[in-house]
Amino acid sequence: MTNTKLIFLSSEDDNSSELECFLNTSNEITINIKDPNRGDFFSYEHVSLDLPTAIKLSKVLRSGINKGKEVLNG
Repeated sequence: MTNTKLIFLSSEDDNSSELECFLNTSNEITINIKDPNRGDFFSYEHVSLDLPTAIKLSKVLRSGINKGKEVLNG
């Protein structure tokens, strides 16, 4: 994996929350969720997933996205 961090912005009107994904030094996928409005130590929540668990998460997300598309398309 490249030395990259991906940041996704919230779809809420204030665009305040961010979701950041990257491969950490233990070869795990780390996901940080940042709420910059908090401005304190607890403005970050994170989870690190081993690769098999990250793959499972991606499949669950993909399935949810496809279900959402079906609802939108009627």
